[in-house]
Amino acid sequence: MSIGARSLILDLLATLKPGAVMPVGVLVEAGRLFGISDNNVRVSAARLLACGQIARDERGAYRLGEESQPIGKRVRSWRDLDRRTRTWSGGWVAVFSSGSARSRGVGRQRQRALRLLGFRELRGGLWVRPDNLAASLEQVRAELRALGLPVDDLVCALRDLDAPSVAVTRRLWDVEALRSQYRSLCAEIEQGAKRIGAMATDEAMVESFVLGGRALRQLVRDPLLPDEMCPSVERNALLAAMREYDCLGRLAWAEMLKRWGVPYLRAPLHGRNESERSRSYG
Repeated sequence: MSIGARSLILDLLATLKPGAVMPVGVLVEAGRLFGISDNNVRVSAARLLACGQIARDERGAYRLGEESQPIGKRVRSWRDLDRRTRTWSGGWVAVFSSGSARSRGVGRQRQRALRLLGFRELRGGLWVRPDNLAASLEQVRAELRALGLPVDDLVCALRDLDAPSVAVTRRLWDVEALRSQYRSLCAEIEQGAKRIGAMATDEAMVESFVLGGRALRQLVRDPLLPDEMCPSVERNALLAAMREYDCLGRLAWAEMLKRWGVPYLRAPLHGRNESERSRSYG
């Protein structure tokens, strides 16, 4: 799988501690690992800067911009995925798209926001998801707005659907495909964790970025269906495997980031004691 300069930049900046910045030299050096030219990295950074997805300080170092903050926040919270749901009572959260704000750009933002929170379109303009999120309806509404849902779109609870409508609604998610993705990615992550220690540093950096990135995207975009629709055991197995693999991947990148003085986020090493954590992160 190839990595584009834009994705590389955004994904690396998402690893920064709040308020920290990353020198362009880090992005350029990282780009070389993936066969991305220095000029491609710099041009992509300039374009991301122009559209507000990244920001730059007076020294020319970068951080995520205002446009990327809502998605960046969601990406950084993936480790808490298993705490984002509650018992499902059978109800739904619904979004009714307004007749206005139907431009192509707004439509893309709407779909991105809704799909990131697991919504699917039941019929024209009506999107739904199970009402099993731990967040309140007001919190769901606020996150959708932050992710780009137009303010005219109505977000509300939907109750007492008739049985045929419930059956149709539950089929909006391809549960078998979702479970297959969980199992496949979990196996790949577990195998990757076994071999990463024997790799050269550059090789480990590239593989952990690509493989870990695939698993991360799966988790961040997960619809978080209730157990009544999709058993969570396989998703939780992937989450546990990814927590451990993420630690290994961050260790592979640590030397380069330390050399540049970049204050990156450190992942907790699950299952290890404090002295082992101290030795691992130095």
